[in-house]
Amino acid sequence: MKPLHRLALYIGRRSWLPKIGPRLVFVDTALQRWTGGRLALSRLGGMTSVLLTTTGRRTGLPRDTPLIAIPEGGSLLLVGSNFGKPGHPAWSTNLIAHPEATIRTRGHTFPVTATLLTGPERAEAWHTLLKVWPAYDDYTTRSGRELRVFRVTLR
Repeated sequence: MKPLHRLALYIGRRSWLPKIGPRLVFVDTALQRWTGGRLALSRLGGMTSVLLTTTGRRTGLPRDTPLIAIPEGGSLLLVGSNFGKPGHPAWSTNLIAHPEATIRTRGHTFPVTATLLTGPERAEAWHTLLKVWPAYDDYTTRSGRELRVFRVTLR
């Protein structure tokens, strides 16, 4: 494991992360918009990072959210961790209402369709996710909820 990934995991498991997480999201969103997805904070920690654009459930407006994405075969896994806060993140509720979205990464934009995983399919994906980002277990405990897991595939 690379030292920066170890540092990212250390930070990801800290109980103070939910307090500063929204500031990190703000900075990362601006950075990814400004660079067309070429630079991202989580990529500094050795993670795959994307800027997910969903359609607002109530407003119908585009909403950008920087996320860690875990490659799985020809798709990506996204987790609605919300830094371990009690409520589900808005982007995950938007994806349930409007599963068609876009992903921007490394200067390219791709249209995707998201599927909320449940049951055995979610359990299998969860094992894959924990291999890359074990802090998801901490977020589950801290939040007191089952984190939403989505598979996104190219349209």
